Amino acid sequence: MTQHHAEPETAPPRPASSSGFAPLAQPVFAVLWAATVLGNTGTFMRDVASSWLVTDLSASPAAVSLIQAAGTLPIFLLAIPAGVLSDILDRRKFLIGIQLLLASVSIALMILSHTGMLNIGLLVGLTFIGGIGAALMGPTWQAIVPELVPKKDIKSAVALNSLGINIARSIGPAAGGLLLAAFGAAPTYGVDVVSYVFVISALIWWPRAKDADDALSERFLGAFRAGLRYTKASKPLHIVLMRAAIFFVFASAVWAMLPLVARNLLGGDAGFYGILLGAVGAGAILGAIVMPKLRDRFDSDTLLLGSAVLTAIVMAALSVAPPQWVAILLLLVLGGAWITSLTTFNGAAQAILPNWVRGRALAVYLTVFNGAMTVGSLGWGAIAQEIGVPMALLVSAAGLLVAAVLMHRIKLPGGDADLVPSNHWPEPLTAAPVAHDRGPVLVLIEYRVALENRRPFIDALVRLSEERRRDGAYGWGMTEDSADPEKIVEWFMVESWAEHLRQHRRVSKADADLQAETTRYHIGPEGPVVRHFLTIEHRRHPAEPDAG
Repeated sequence: MTQHHAEPETAPPRPASSSGFAPLAQPVFAVLWAATVLGNTGTFMRDVASSWLVTDLSASPAAVSLIQAAGTLPIFLLAIPAGVLSDILDRRKFLIGIQLLLASVSIALMILSHTGMLNIGLLVGLTFIGGIGAALMGPTWQAIVPELVPKKDIKSAVALNSLGINIARSIGPAAGGLLLAAFGAAPTYGVDVVSYVFVISALIWWPRAKDADDALSERFLGAFRAGLRYTKASKPLHIVLMRAAIFFVFASAVWAMLPLVARNLLGGDAGFYGILLGAVGAGAILGAIVMPKLRDRFDSDTLLLGSAVLTAIVMAALSVAPPQWVAILLLLVLGGAWITSLTTFNGAAQAILPNWVRGRALAVYLTVFNGAMTVGSLGWGAIAQEIGVPMALLVSAAGLLVAAVLMHRIKLPGGDADLVPSNHWPEPLTAAPVAHDRGPVLVLIEYRVALENRRPFIDALVRLSEERRRDGAYGWGMTEDSADPEKIVEWFMVESWAEHLRQHRRVSKADADLQAETTRYHIGPEGPVVRHFLTIEHRRHPAEPDAG
C-alpha cells in the first residue's frame, strides 16, 4: 500500500465513542478500510525487509540512510503534481494503476532477492519507484474519503484511516522481521505482493459513480498554478510548513539510523528490528487513544513542544546502547511522540484549508514533510559517517530541543475561520458570452472613502489582498484618483475568465466578513462599483508600419 512516512495522519477516534466507528457501517468504506490495513501491513513488511537487507549489503551509515531518502524523495518531488492528478482523473482507476505499480516493485524485489541478484543500486532504485507510487497514492487516498461516507462522518473516517495505518504499523514490522529472520527476504516480499491482490480487488469492486461534467473543471497546469498561488499567499500555511520542516529535519535522524542502532548498538537481528518498529506502531496507537484528553488540557504548541522533548530524549537514550527491553520501551514512547507531532501539524493544516484547494495544499505539506525527511536522512547519514551513529543521535537530539524551544514562540494558526463558500459574489455582467479560456482578466473595484477613514480602509484592503491572491489573483494593487483623493480603486489580475468564475465559488464566509469590513468604509447609496476588463488580442497588419 503506502509507505509509513508518505501520509501525515490524524488521530483515531475515542474508542469509547461508537460514533467514531460509524463510517464502518458504510459497506464501501468498510471494505476499502480493511483492504488498506492489509495493504499497509504488507508494505511495512516490505520496508523492514529492505531496511534490514541494506545492512547486509553495506555497513555504511550513508548507504542505510539512502534507502530512507529513496523512499521519501519522490514524495517530495511529486506530491503536488499527485494532488492535482487526484482532482482531474478518475480516482478509482488512478488508484488501481498505482497499486499495480507498487505490486510490480515488490515482485521485482522478490525475484531479485530469491536469485541473489539484488544489490544496493537495485534496492535503492526499486525503493525510489515505490516512493513514486506512495507519492501518487497519498493525496488521492485522502481525496476519496468524502465519496465513501456522509459529510457528518468525514472526520471519523479520516481518523479511522489513521488508526488503520497504526494497526498496520504495529503488526507489519514485527511480522516482517520474524518472517525475514525465519525464511529470508524473498518470502517477505512475496507476502507484500499478496496484499496488493486484496487492495486491487476492493478497488475493482468499488462501484464508484462517474465524475460529473463541469464546464469550470480545472486542467492540470491551471490547477497546479492555482495550488501554488494559494500556498504562496497563505501566511497561516507558511507557519505550519516552516515549523513542520524544522521539526522533521531533526527528528528524521532516528528513522535514518534505526537499522544501524538495532544491529550495531543493540546487537539485534531482523526480528528484533521488526519488534522495534512494531513498538513504534503500538506507541502511536496508545498515543492516539489518549490524544483527545491531551488536547483538552494542552494547546497545539504545547503538544508539539512535548513531542519534541520526548523524541529528543529517546534519541539521546538510544545513543548509549541501552538493553534491548529498554529500547523497546523507548520506541513505544517515540511512537506516541511521533503521532502527536503528525496529528498536530496535519490538524493545523486541515483547519486552515478550504475544500477547493485542500488536496493540493496538503500535497504541499506532504512535499515539505518528505523533503525534510529526505534532507534530514541524507544529512544525518553523512554526519554519522564522520562522527559515528551515537554522536549523530546526540547532536540531532540537541538540535531538536533548541529548535523546539525557539519555534514555540511562533504559534500555530488556530483555524477558527469559517471556510464554507459564501457564494455572495453576483455573476459578472457581460455584453455577450465570454470564452472560458480568454484572459488575462483585469478586475477593478472602485470605492469612495472619506479622508478620515483612509488609513483603516487601506489596512483592511491590504488584508483583503491576501484573500484575492489565495483565491486566484496573480497581481494586486490599489490606486487613487489624482483629482479626487476620496476615490480609491482596487485592482487585481486573474489568468482567465474561467479562473475568475472559479474565484466566485472559492470566496468563503470568512472572506465575506473581511470584504464587509472593507466595504463599510465606502460612502454612497450604492456599493463599490465593480468592472471587468478582458484583454484584446491585437495583431499588427503586415502593411502597418512599426511604431518606431
